[in-house]
Amino acid sequence: MLKIENLTVKTKDKEILKNFNIDIGFGEVHAIMGPNGTGKSTLSKVIMGSSDYEILNGNIIFCGDNLNGLTPDERARKGIFLSFQNPLSIEGVTNSEFLRTAINNNRENPIGLYEFIKELDKSVEELSMPNDMIHRSVNKGASGGERKKNEILQMKLLKPKFLILDELDSGLDVDSLKTVCQNINNYLKENKDTSVLIITHYPRILEYIRPKYVHILRDGNIVSKGDYNLALQVEKDGYSKINNLNGNIDNE
Repeated sequence: MLKIENLTVKTKDKEILKNFNIDIGFGEVHAIMGPNGTGKSTLSKVIMGSSDYEILNGNIIFCGDNLNGLTPDERARKGIFLSFQNPLSIEGVTNSEFLRTAINNNRENPIGLYEFIKELDKSVEELSMPNDMIHRSVNKGASGGERKKNEILQMKLLKPKFLILDELDSGLDVDSLKTVCQNINNYLKENKDTSVLIITHYPRILEYIRPKYVHILRDGNIVSKGDYNLALQVEKDGYSKINNLNGNIDNE
């Protein structure tokens, strides 16, 4: 589904990603882990088309199409969804208005009001969100946990093909994290070709959304790769002992 080839990216005068490569198949869950400042969030923003970064070399291929040069909204319409690490608030635009507009921008015929409300109410209940949330401005006055749930509410209604979950577990308590991850797992069961890229510091979220592959990022490139056991090794020994690209538990 997503293939990144020899991607080198800079912001201002600093290279962040350096000849970065990854290949994510249909229906696969991949995790990117690494210390702060290694380029994890940069990767998510570059895939989504942020203008803060310049691609010096390489290609981002999604479902056979080269994304280089496409705007974020064009990438979103292709089915790429980014759950932000720090979701912004939009005052004066309610969640329901935002979602219905976003859905209709990707449909030939507008979604019916009854169908929209029915699906929205169902998703709000499944996420254990306050009923009045849909009538509030997007993320206005919302806690960190409410903002993250709101991101997953958007995912459930927009129905993307590829999910990028950037530090999804930050701001969520244990119960909220379980609820959010259960909703994501249910979504993946219903949409089996959907692929996921989880970006995280810690393996806790990977206990709930189990990745097929785990990649360790350092200095803008992958230095180790393996299965879920690699995340457990990180939890046990930290990142300092993981330097070998093939590693002791490389199962690819």
